[in-house]
Amino acid sequence: MSTLNPLNALPLGFTHRRRRGAELFLLVLSLLVGVGAYAAVGLGVEGEIPVDIITYGGWLTGLCVVGHIAVRLLAPYADPVLLPIVAALNGLGLAIIYRIDLANLAADSDANTFARDQLIWMTLGVVLFVTVLAVLRDHRRLQAFTYTSGLAAIALLVMPLLPVLGTTINGARIWIRLGPLSFQPGEIAKVCLVVFFAGYLVLHRDALALAGRRVLGIDLPRGRDLGPILVMWLISLGVLVFQRDLGSSLLFFGLFLVMLYVATERPGWLVVGSSLFALGAYAGYLLFSHVQARVLAWTDPFDPDANGYQIVQGMYGMAWGGLVGRGLGQGDPTLIPFSYSDFIVASIGEELGLTGVMALIVLYGLIVERSLRTALVARDAFGKLIATGLGVVFALQVFVVIGGVTKLIPLTGLTTPFLSYGGSSLVANWVMIALLLRISDQARRPTPELTSDEYGDDGDDATQVVQLR
Repeated sequence: MSTLNPLNALPLGFTHRRRRGAELFLLVLSLLVGVGAYAAVGLGVEGEIPVDIITYGGWLTGLCVVGHIAVRLLAPYADPVLLPIVAALNGLGLAIIYRIDLANLAADSDANTFARDQLIWMTLGVVLFVTVLAVLRDHRRLQAFTYTSGLAAIALLVMPLLPVLGTTINGARIWIRLGPLSFQPGEIAKVCLVVFFAGYLVLHRDALALAGRRVLGIDLPRGRDLGPILVMWLISLGVLVFQRDLGSSLLFFGLFLVMLYVATERPGWLVVGSSLFALGAYAGYLLFSHVQARVLAWTDPFDPDANGYQIVQGMYGMAWGGLVGRGLGQGDPTLIPFSYSDFIVASIGEELGLTGVMALIVLYGLIVERSLRTALVARDAFGKLIATGLGVVFALQVFVVIGGVTKLIPLTGLTTPFLSYGGSSLVANWVMIALLLRISDQARRPTPELTSDEYGDDGDDATQVVQLR
């Protein structure tokens, strides 16, 4: 009978394989997706491969190689699937943005272009990705910054409301402007909130897990413990009211609610949280005209008063794309407003069809699955909650974005991770992937070798006392 490791119930001497070779192979496939899509766009729009394909392909390849080397050196036991998936999504997003740039330039030679800027933001994201892996050698150190992260998140959410820094773009006051650059601090706030929620719940989950009254077979939480969820409810309502950002409001509240449920395993929190969300959503609909406009555009986008032109064009584009799409460069996604950002999924649906959209959903599903897998194998509660929270952020963003584009839910305006144009979102998402890889490396790394020499070996594995060397 093999001796078991009491820390994780695995046979002594068992180690996870590093799987960096598998990661490199998957990265090559992801580069074929990104560079191949870029070449296909040139062929579809101009009838020839783009003249800068070597420069673009070399830049994209260099970023992926840098990320791979950083993981190989700094987190050798990390999950081998996350980085290739992110590289494929980022490469495909760049190709679609480039395709829209070409269409805009054909209509107006002075039109703004976004693909080069997005590639620069990706470069910054990879730099921060490497920096996080190099500086944060143990994710548990973040627990010491629990309340600092909470204060930082609140400060970041308040910044767009300041009269000097804050600016309103497309009806939402979620941006700050620094000279020619605009930045969305809420994207960084969601990372800080995950750290804060994880640290807070680790400290207080025992109290929050205590059951109160039992109603309809569900143990509801005690009234004295409702403070945290009420605070998050008020913060999410504040984001909705003052910043007019329905998507971020849903994201922040949903993130805390799911993490609270995972930490306490009490379904009563889901009942209370869902009730509060429904109440807040209904109150928002009654009180705020911008919420009413979003709901009207959702229920009847063809109504002349609904301002549903964007949704209608997106639906027409995806319908024209059909099952396999028109082909890269063969559709007309520029008819969709903000086709390079909010509605990039509709652009992909037009040119790659339902097949392409389903492939995207599978890739995002894999990111969420690998995040939850990391949470399951993490050896500490703090790491489990951070990995869960980051996975929930990706899941909620994708659900809200694709649900809004396909008219499943009202449109909210969040970005599609790694696909949509937007520097702050792209940089924050790369940082989140770095945190996931750090936790994964810590979880999969071999445990310190165990020995019982100092206690003598009596040959009885069942009763022998084991000590960390």
